[in-house]
Order: sequence, then C-alpha cells, then structure tokens
Amino acid sequence: MASASTTFASLRASLKKGEYAPVYLLHGEEGYFIDVLTKDFENILSDDQKAFNQYILYAPQTDMPEVVNICRRYPMMSDRLVVILKEAQSVRADVLDKLARYVSEPSPSTILVICSRGATAKGKQLMAAVKSSGAVVFESKKIPDYQIGTHIANFIKEQGLNVDPKALEMLKEYVGNDLSRLYNEISKLTTILGPGATVTPQAIERNIGYSKEYNAYELVDALAQKDALRVFRIADYFRSNPKSTPLVLASATIFGFFSDLLVSWYTPDKGDRAQMQALGLKSPYPLKRFAVGRRNYNASQVIEVIRALRQFDAQSKGAGSRQNEHALFHDLMYHILSAKGYLGV
Repeated sequence: MASASTTFASLRASLKKGEYAPVYLLHGEEGYFIDVLTKDFENILSDDQKAFNQYILYAPQTDMPEVVNICRRYPMMSDRLVVILKEAQSVRADVLDKLARYVSEPSPSTILVICSRGATAKGKQLMAAVKSSGAVVFESKKIPDYQIGTHIANFIKEQGLNVDPKALEMLKEYVGNDLSRLYNEISKLTTILGPGATVTPQAIERNIGYSKEYNAYELVDALAQKDALRVFRIADYFRSNPKSTPLVLASATIFGFFSDLLVSWYTPDKGDRAQMQALGLKSPYPLKRFAVGRRNYNASQVIEVIRALRQFDAQSKGAGSRQNEHALFHDLMYHILSAKGYLGV
C-alpha cells in the first residue's frame, strides 16, 4: 500500500471528523502548518484521557526503541494512544531508521505522529516504510513569494474581514512569508475590528504599529514617482527607527519592484490583461505604479538599478555597523534616483 499524501485542509478536515490513521509524517520547510496540525493531534484526546494515553516526545532526547515500546502499549480508558515525536529533523537518518519496522507494522490502537519541522524527513528505511505502509504524509511547503498576496487575502476573507488593496500590500511587505507572524497579526485585527470590517492602512498602523507613511511599500511608491524628498524622508525614518523596517526587507521590496518593472518593460503589450498575466497579478491595483515606473525609468535605467541593489546587498553584508548600513542605503537611494541607464557601466 502506498503512502497517502494529503493537503493541510484535507488533513485537518479528516481529524475533525475523527478519521485517524496509525502513522502520520509531517515534514517540510514551512513550520507554521506543522505547528497547527501538531496542535490538532494534541487535542484528539480529552483532558482525562491525556494523562495515560498521550505522549509528547522529542527525538534528540528519546531513544527510538523507547518510542516503539510506547507505541506498542495498550490504551487505558481510551480507544487509542497518541504519540507525537517532535524535532525529528534534529537527529541523524540512521536514528530515525529505527522506527521503520514499527511504521511497517503499526499498532492499530496507536496514532504515531512524526514531526520534522523545517526540513524534509530523513532516513531511507523510514521513508521506504512510510511509502509501503500507507502512512499519511503531509509535506509543508513554503508559499512562493508571488502567491503570498493571494494567500493573505484568502485568510483575511476566511476570518470574515475585507481588505483594502493598499493594506494588503502593506501586510505582504511587513510580514512577508512569515506565516506565524502573519496569522497572529490578522487574528489580532479580527478581534479588534470585528466581523465584516475592512482592514485599512489606518487599522494596520493603529493596531500593528506599521506606519502607513514610512514603510517599504511607500518607499517603493516614492521611488517609482522619483519623489526624492519623500524617498529621503522615509530613509531617514528608517535610520531613526531601525526596528520599524529592516533594511534587508526594504531592499528586497525595492528589488522585487524593479525586477517586475523590467518584466513590464519587456512585455510588448502594455494593456492591463497582458501586464497582469506577465507579472502574475491577481488584481490590477499594482499596475498604476508600474505605469508610473515606466514613465520615470527606461529599461536600461532599471537594469542599472538592479545592479545597484545587488551591489548594496553585497556591501551591506560586510558593513561594520548599522550606521554604515544606513549610509549605504542612503547612497543606494541616490543611485536609484539618478540612474543614467548606461549599460556599459
């Protein structure tokens, strides 16, 4: 019997309906989904049943034969045992392989959950047993950057809220693909704003602390417009408030915009539909900024800007102090605003 790969939503639905398998493997780069599923497994038993029938073990601190012995026990005053093995990513493959025989012939009254948070599961023998035994496998993959906006919008909708397009961009750039942080912030907004409310830039600034005027999104907007006064005002704010927006986030956001602007330039059809398709956009909202960017930067200037951003990245990693990094960032802003577009430079 082959292993059964599953999705996050379908696995949660199965657990909610009380449909359990003897062995689960949760592994992959994105830790958030594994954390949520682990919490679901921890809540299968009632509080009274947990005392004798639930075991939360940590792979670096537990011998695998001990894990097997626990899994072979009979439940007490419960239909099943729940054994959760965490931090499997922290032990060697040959250690995990000691579970292979049990996984091939698991106890029907035990639910064994193996968690490899942040990494693909190791152990050739273990993985072979997982595949042949019909164990349920969930691979937790990182959400690609180009899908983050859609993912945030869908999650906000699931919470019964609406979101302003600018607020969506602010959340995307403030939180990035740190899903734990993202869901915490949106859950906070859900509690404060209430069902049916709209998440606005003002709500984000008031309740999350991310300035609606001095952030990476507004900096990109100012650069697109070549509004030098606004650009350096925001850069000065970053220097005075270094915790507000890490420069690595700001430069990555700027790089993303100019990389997309280059795609926009080399897409022959400048119509909305063609541009949205080329840029992978779900909404036409960002197109206005790209149109402004094309008016202020020709393609060769965009290439020069991208080179300057890569140079900043290399230099800032070697900067001796935060002050030096901010000085480099100011130089970068000047370089972008004054880019000549000489391809030979």
